[in-house]
Amino acid sequence: MKDKVVLAYSGGLDTSIIIPWLKENYDLDVIAACVNVGQDDDMDKVREKALKTGASKVYIDDLKEEFIKNYLFKAVKANITYEGAYLLGTSLARPLMAKRLVEIAHEEGARYISHGCTGKGNDQVRFEVGVASFDPSIKIIAPWRIWNIESREDAIDYANSKGVEVAATKEKIYSNDKNIWHVSHEGGDLEDPRNEHKTSMYFMTTTPEKAKDEDTYIELYFEKGEPKKLNGKELGPVELMEQLNKIGGENGIGIVDMVENRLVGMKSRGVYETPGGTILYAAHTALERLTIDKDTFHYKQLVSQKYGELVYDGLWFGNLRKALDAFVEATQGNVTGTVKLKLYKGNVTTASIDAEYPLFNESISSFGASDLYDQKDADGFIKIFGLPYKIRAAVDKKKGN
Repeated sequence: MKDKVVLAYSGGLDTSIIIPWLKENYDLDVIAACVNVGQDDDMDKVREKALKTGASKVYIDDLKEEFIKNYLFKAVKANITYEGAYLLGTSLARPLMAKRLVEIAHEEGARYISHGCTGKGNDQVRFEVGVASFDPSIKIIAPWRIWNIESREDAIDYANSKGVEVAATKEKIYSNDKNIWHVSHEGGDLEDPRNEHKTSMYFMTTTPEKAKDEDTYIELYFEKGEPKKLNGKELGPVELMEQLNKIGGENGIGIVDMVENRLVGMKSRGVYETPGGTILYAAHTALERLTIDKDTFHYKQLVSQKYGELVYDGLWFGNLRKALDAFVEATQGNVTGTVKLKLYKGNVTTASIDAEYPLFNESISSFGASDLYDQKDADGFIKIFGLPYKIRAAVDKKKGN
C-alpha cells in the first residue's frame, strides 16, 4: 500500500498545481484537506477539482465557528495586531489548519503533510511549527522549496500545461488569502511600494469614497470581553461576524496598506481588508478604557504587542501564548457592557459606552466639588511626586550644570 500525504488544499493556484506535481515526483496517495474558515468558496467545486487533478480523497471541514470562538475572539480580547496595523487574519487561521492537518494525517495513517507556502513567506513557518507541535514525526513536503517553479507566472504556465483550471492570470497576479476575518492581497504591482494599490482588488470592502453617504450607528454588547449581541440581538459567532463584515464593508471600514517585517527577514507589502474585525477591536478597546485600571491597561498594551508577534511568527501552541492568554482572561472580568459606534466612510467613532462596571466616576472626574477628591490634597502629592527631580536639580546645580 502506498504511503500517504495530506495536502493543505484551497483550490487556489499554488495548491491546485501541487497535486499533479506530487503525483509526478512522489509515489504517494494525495489526500486533499480543505479547512473552511470562511473562504466563501463553493466547496463542492473545490472537492471536484481536487479529485479531478489527482487527489485520492478529499476532506472538507467547516471550522468557522471554532476559528471565531477559539482564535478570533481571543485576539479581540487581547487586542492583538502586528506592527500596530495588521489584524493577523491569515496568521490566526494557520494554527487551526495545522492542528486539523495532523488530525487527518493520524486518521489516514499518513506520514507526510504538504503545503503550498513559498520559501520566502511566513506561512511555511506557521504550518510546520504547528504540525511539529502535535506530531514532530510527520515529514513535511514543501514544493516551493524544491521545485523549479520560481514565480506565480511559472505556476500559471505549469497549471496550463497540466490542464488545471485556476482563477489567477498573469494580469490578475495577486496572491490572496480570504477567511471570515479578512482578505489579504500580495504580489503583482504591490511589490513596488511606489505604486498606489488598486481598489478594484477589494473583496469585502467598498472604498471610503464610494461608501454610504449617511452614517451608520451600531451597538455591540460584550460579556467579559467577548462579543455577544449586535444591536440588542444575541447572535452566534458566525452570524455576528458575517453581519459585521457586511456593515463594515459597505461603510468602507478596515482597509490597511502596509509594509511589514516578515519573520524570514525581509520586508513585504500587503493590503488587508478586515471590516468586521476593525469594528470589534474599536468597540472592545473603548469598553476596556472604561473598565480596566491604568496599570493593567498599560501593561496589557505590552502583552498585546508580544502576543501579536507570537501569532505572526507561528508560535500559537507555545507556552508563552497560553500564559499570555491567562493574563488577558484575568483582565476581562469587568469588560461587560454596550458600546455604540458611529461608522462613516472608513472611520469608526465611539458614540457612547454603557458599562456594567465602569471605573469612571463622574463625581471625581468632573471639575466640580467632590467628597472623594479634595483638590487641596494635590499640593502635598505633587511635592512628594516631584521630590526626585528636586534632588537631581540640586545635585546638577552643585556640579555647575
